Amino acid sequence: MTAPNPPRDEPLIPLDSTAQLMNDISSRLAGRLRLVSPTGRRRPAPPALVLVAHGSRDPRALDTVRALTDRVGQLRPGLALHLGHIELNEPLLPDTLAALGHTPAVLVPLLLGRGYHVKQDIPEMAAASPARTRVAAPLGPHPLLAQALHARLTESGWPPAMDGTTRRTSAVVLAAAGSRDPDSATDTHRTARLLATRLGVEVVPAFASAAGPTVPEALHTLAARGRHRVAVASYFTAPGRFATQCADQAPWIASAPLGAHEAMARLILHRYDQSLTTRSTAAA
Repeated sequence: MTAPNPPRDEPLIPLDSTAQLMNDISSRLAGRLRLVSPTGRRRPAPPALVLVAHGSRDPRALDTVRALTDRVGQLRPGLALHLGHIELNEPLLPDTLAALGHTPAVLVPLLLGRGYHVKQDIPEMAAASPARTRVAAPLGPHPLLAQALHARLTESGWPPAMDGTTRRTSAVVLAAAGSRDPDSATDTHRTARLLATRLGVEVVPAFASAAGPTVPEALHTLAARGRHRVAVASYFTAPGRFATQCADQAPWIASAPLGAHEAMARLILHRYDQSLTTRSTAAA
């Protein structure tokens, strides 16, 4: 006699450990309790969370964003999640917002700093829709990003410990997409400082387009300072042309994009929660 199949709307729970099982059960229970007030009455559903991705011609990017969306759902069961793209992939953000109708929603940009998309494109798309929306801050800079970057570097071969000599000859190039908006570069530099604090080595920002220095220029500068053991940290949400280009220029190791790392999912929920309690959040 075989066991019945699990319901399709409930993901299988990996039984790696008792602690993991209990954490998963607690997370799901907490998600349901949020819908009930202390008096026992059902609270209004919280605003939906719309993850706003840039979009890419690389099919791995869409797979990554979907995996990240699933991870957010695992951390916050019961929260309505939607995905919208600025360009290149479906669903496009205006279509996602149109489907929401008048449903309240928080738009969380899967972007790593301030730039044209954050300041212009997303607010304009939100304002043109019938949905009652708030636009959250971009993901970066934030210590959780530095945590995810550190983890991706460790996965690629960054040593967990260094002696003094190795540390003095090591460094990291933080490879980002780049933007003409100076605020975007400022945000990337702040993330570089957060990562440098975690690693204990110099971290130099570099850009694939629209800003400098480029990754080869940053590598040349570091070599002139005696830093010959240099890793490239991929400061991209998902795989794509720029991420591949920067990784190919690495003289030693290159980390994978941030992807569906748990710290990314927690940061998305932090921006969502933050937007509901911050008056300065842009609202359409």
